Amino acid sequence: MEAPHEKTEIVRVIQELPDDATVEDAMERLYFLAKIERGFEQSDGETISHEEIKARFLK
Repeated sequence: MEAPHEKTEIVRVIQELPDDATVEDAMERLYFLAKIERGFEQSDGETISHEEIKARFLK
C-alpha cells in the first residue's frame, strides 16, 4: 500500500467505528486490518476461496 492510500484507509476505518469506540478499539481494528493486508501480501496471490475451504472441511 502506498502512504496516501494508507492514510485514507486509516481515516475511513476510524470513521466507521461506533461513536463510543475507544482509542484501544481503533488500534485493535487497525492492527487487525494491517495483519490481513500483510497476509495477502505474503500469499503471493495464492489464496483459497471460501467455497474451496468449505468443501475441504466437509470431506
